[in-house]
Amino acid sequence: MIEAALVTILPVGFLIIIFLGGALFLQKKIEQDGKAPINRTLFYASKYSIIILWGAMALASRGIGFSPFEVPRLLQLIALAFWFLGFALLYLGRFTMGDSFRLGTPKEDTSLKTDGLFRLSRNPMYVGVYATIVAASLYTLNPVVILLGAFVVAVHHSIVLAEEKTMQKVFSRKYSEYCSRVRRYV
Repeated sequence: MIEAALVTILPVGFLIIIFLGGALFLQKKIEQDGKAPINRTLFYASKYSIIILWGAMALASRGIGFSPFEVPRLLQLIALAFWFLGFALLYLGRFTMGDSFRLGTPKEDTSLKTDGLFRLSRNPMYVGVYATIVAASLYTLNPVVILLGAFVVAVHHSIVLAEEKTMQKVFSRKYSEYCSRVRRYV
């Protein structure tokens, strides 16, 4: 029961932070929704698919599963480790970004974040998303979850590549130097 509660609380809490953050941003006259750096439909389909994957994990943790396979407990424990790691990266990354956080590329000037987790990875929040997708895939062993997870990872990688082009244009030499010191993911 504790496992199911923790598995559910992490994504719900993160989504609350994202949506409340958006409301707080609007009070500061900042739009949290940036520009989709790739095809808008693919961008948002991928973002909303993450919520579906998190929901599948939460349901599976409550014994509501759609997998044709019995998931070994060891595999579930490994999945839980990825889940907690992923959300740790998401929460820490979000708070490190502060007012520079956007869904997509910013429509206005922001600052380049190179401290905290961003000293270890240029994209720690994407690493966090990927870890939660691996977790949901392993925990459920549901073929639909696995395929949807692969879709999300592929689309998000293209988002990362497009965002990096924008960052290069905006921050120029400073971003190039940062890229030479810090890897894209890990």
